Amino acid sequence: MELHLKIIGIILIVLALIHIVFPRFFKWKQELNSLSTMNRQLMLVHTFFIALMVLLNGLLCLSSAPELINTNLGKKISLGLGVFWTIRLFIQFFGYSPVVWKGKPFETTVHVLFSLLWTYLSLIFLVIYFY
Repeated sequence: MELHLKIIGIILIVLALIHIVFPRFFKWKQELNSLSTMNRQLMLVHTFFIALMVLLNGLLCLSSAPELINTNLGKKISLGLGVFWTIRLFIQFFGYSPVVWKGKPFETTVHVLFSLLWTYLSLIFLVIYFY
């Protein structure tokens, strides 16, 4: 299980760093221009804090894998992370319209890969808690 947490740690750190390119990739300068200042800033600030939490979760997995697996507090943290990523998995299917990815090769590939990633994260953290 420690190896899985190390792998997850690396993946989450990479995922957090990918957030750096979101504004340019998604053309937020143009896309968000029509929003009010509050909504535009909310989008940017929330994206920053999501990336920060993903980064910190990755660092936690890399630095504290044995504690997450073998201590009561670690198991409770793992349960929380398992619930979080399970909800994120459901959002992948019910929070995004299929119009966003269906029939588009790149977007469909990303949808499938992230669905598999959220499943992996959910299972590992929940297995840690329940076993």
